[in-house]
Amino acid sequence: MIRCAFAMALAEWQGEFSLAIEEGATVAQVLQAARAELQRKGVSVEENFWMHAPVGIFGERCERDRLVREGDRIEIYRPLAVDPKAARRDRARQTQTEKGRNPLTAKPRRGG
Repeated sequence: MIRCAFAMALAEWQGEFSLAIEEGATVAQVLQAARAELQRKGVSVEENFWMHAPVGIFGERCERDRLVREGDRIEIYRPLAVDPKAARRDRARQTQTEKGRNPLTAKPRRGG
């Protein structure tokens, strides 16, 4: 048996917990064990999300057939609600003047 962790963030549940799995287990097998543990805790996860969401180990995406090693943290990722680049552009646009300049970063004028 090896120990690994499972982490996930949903609107109704966020957290991490440890699992003991057989040596040679894949990410998919860890996900099955994690889902059973979540159901024991009363957390329901949509089947389509659970089967098709991207997964990773320590923040690095991987395939579900990858072998899990001692101490790995298996993560399941949900899609971003807002594109970070688009959100940054929107915030910048709100501070621009009518000529498209940001008054906070404007260079001082010469003369008077």
